[in-house]
Order: sequence, then structure tokens, then C-alpha cells
Amino acid sequence: MLTIKCAKCKSRVFKYVKIGQGQLIKCHRDRIAEDLAVYEDGKAKCKCGNVIGKVDGQIIRLRRSSFVFTGHKH
Repeated sequence: MLTIKCAKCKSRVFKYVKIGQGQLIKCHRDRIAEDLAVYEDGKAKCKCGNVIGKVDGQIIRLRRSSFVFTGHKH
């Protein structure tokens, strides 16, 4: 389980179940265990307004510089 946080304000945005060892490039929405993001104009944002990623159907394509994460990849 990974905890994805905003790079600007360090607030939690998602709790995500990551499968595999690859980089965190996108999130599948059905693997998000806790969703605290704000969705506007096809973008997933932190409550501070920082854009975390672009919503593309059931996938959120993440902006690497806009988030940090902690936890373990499975």
C-alpha cells in the first residue's frame, strides 16, 4: 500500500495498492483504497490546488514532480 502525498503541502491525496516493481506513472482508479483528491476539469488535484495528474477514463496519469509517496510496492 502506498500513500501518495502532495509535493507542495504534504497532504494525503490517495492510498493506492501498487502491484509490481515498476515506477509509479499512473494509478488505476479501482486500486485506490482511499481517495482524498479533488476532481476538476479532467484533473486530479490536491485540496491546495496542486495538479497531481490527468484523469483518463479509469486511469489517472500522474505528474511526477507534483507528488511524493511512502509505503511498500507489492
